[in-house]
Amino acid sequence: MKKEEIDKLLHDKVEEGEHVSPVLPEGVKNYLIDIDGTITEDIPNEEPERMATCKPFPDALKRFNEWYDQGHIICFFTSSTEAHREVTEIWLKEHGFKYHSILMGKPRGGNYHWIDNHLVKATRYTGKFTELVERVVTIEVFDDGKHD
Repeated sequence: MKKEEIDKLLHDKVEEGEHVSPVLPEGVKNYLIDIDGTITEDIPNEEPERMATCKPFPDALKRFNEWYDQGHIICFFTSSTEAHREVTEIWLKEHGFKYHSILMGKPRGGNYHWIDNHLVKATRYTGKFTELVERVVTIEVFDDGKHD
């Protein structure tokens, strides 16, 4: 989907005259993808000039552009600050990454524990971009009194 289609899908949801949070159509995924250390080398905020010369990791461009072309939403999510937005956007464009948006200023430090009212799935990058596969894992959840 093109950026304009995504914007309409995400911002024009109205029920009973009130804007409501959108729910994506069946099969559409909203990928939040880290940049530093995930699609290229780990560039610390203290050395943003390195972004101009680093190279994408093998298969990153192919995998994420495939997802974009399949109609999924691609949002890059980085700890880089707003001051680094321009160099980051230039780097993504020069290397041919297709995306819908970039979120700057992700908290630094890792070990993320994301709490949200929407379904969140996490996939840790471990050095190779392949097709995603399903695995059974243990996760932490809030105790809602239901025990599956």
